[in-house]
Amino acid sequence: TNNMSESMEVDTPAASTSAPPPEPVQPAAEEDEEEDCSDLADLLDSISDATPADKIPILTSILNEPKNRYGSTAAALKERAVYALARAYCEDNRHDAAVTLLTGETCAPFFANITKAKTAKVVRAVLDSVCALAPEELDMQAQICQNIIAWCRAEKRSFLRQRVEAKMASVLFQQDKYGEALTLVDRLLVELKKLDDKQLLVEVHLAESKIHHGLRGMAKSKAALTASRTSANAIYVAPSLQSQIDMMSGVLHCEEGDYDTAHSYFLEAFEQLDQLDDREKAVPCLKYMMLCKILDGLNKALGLSAATGVAGIRSDHKNEADISGMITGKRGVKYAGRNVDAMSSIAAAASKRSLKEYEAVLTEYSHELQDDLLIKHHLSTLQEQLLESNLIRIIEPYSCVEIEHVASLIDMPLPVVEKKLSQMILDGKFHGILDQGKGQLIVYEEADQDQAMEKGLKVIENMDKVVTS
Repeated sequence: TNNMSESMEVDTPAASTSAPPPEPVQPAAEEDEEEDCSDLADLLDSISDATPADKIPILTSILNEPKNRYGSTAAALKERAVYALARAYCEDNRHDAAVTLLTGETCAPFFANITKAKTAKVVRAVLDSVCALAPEELDMQAQICQNIIAWCRAEKRSFLRQRVEAKMASVLFQQDKYGEALTLVDRLLVELKKLDDKQLLVEVHLAESKIHHGLRGMAKSKAALTASRTSANAIYVAPSLQSQIDMMSGVLHCEEGDYDTAHSYFLEAFEQLDQLDDREKAVPCLKYMMLCKILDGLNKALGLSAATGVAGIRSDHKNEADISGMITGKRGVKYAGRNVDAMSSIAAAASKRSLKEYEAVLTEYSHELQDDLLIKHHLSTLQEQLLESNLIRIIEPYSCVEIEHVASLIDMPLPVVEKKLSQMILDGKFHGILDQGKGQLIVYEEADQDQAMEKGLKVIENMDKVVTS
């Protein structure tokens, strides 16, 4: 017992004497570190009023400072310097420097001395920042993505590589390189399904859906969107991503001609984007909502015409009121601009059945209307429907009319009108023939269908099925 008590007496002081030394040392180290970083903080504060060209050398000196400080405070300051340097390069239009910023020598020491998680955060933040500051520089965005992917492969950082490859696929889609984007997405999905990364699966399946839509593969696009929604149901999805899923659902319903359902999806996406105050994505959503109203009103008017036997499009005043209601009030003031004006002009031209006014709007707002895939496709369909309805309305009173007279009434070139009339005859829009020798259109009365002949053909068809079965 004495030995034990002695050992206890000896051990206790040893423990007590060895424990205290780190305690006073640690705060001193922290204080020293904070004092050492004051010069870096002063340099960061000094660039607030400087031009982008003047900021670049200062920020580069912070990242490559000779003391090589990478404590918590120094790392935070250098992280801010990386973000500021990326912004300065973009503002100064030095896109080549922005491309090599992350994978070059400027950031290499910083990335080597911080954790992998912090590195991934910085790389993704800089990539998003560069893409937001230079949205039109798609070649630069693709190049920076390729550099980061190559760097990730060399450093064996698989998760970051997959995230950047997903971004690369969206950039390729914006460049209309659908084949390359689809190849990248297919390869990426194989890896992600093994890892079961739900968050990234949602984004990649959504990108896949957009690519197939660009290739006009509606069935595959719908399947990819369903897969994205399935993955989204298992996790929390941020409102910005959820709005993109809703917008894509609206696009596919619009392609199928279900304009009411498409409008409800676009409205849901628009409200989320409006709350996020994301004007860049909210404006296209508002344009799609207006497009759905225009097309829905046109289809209803054509349906009424077909039911009553009257050719042409009737002006739908309720539809016009709906369009005006969408762009008035707070919403109209907030999102007013050429994009909304373009869709309002299209709605006015469609309600007046004026092809000349419609084509004038397409010429005036070519950038706003022709650059969007969905709007461009549906406006060409709308133009064809307007042309057909106008031609039917003009030729309805005649049994024989000169094609030149029809062209003068509709104010279009003769070859265009002649070609369109021949297409309409072949499509069964009306019965008639083109007498090109005399330059006339001969219109036939719609003959009543012979019911006895139709029933006889059905009997023969049914007997054929019985004999051959």
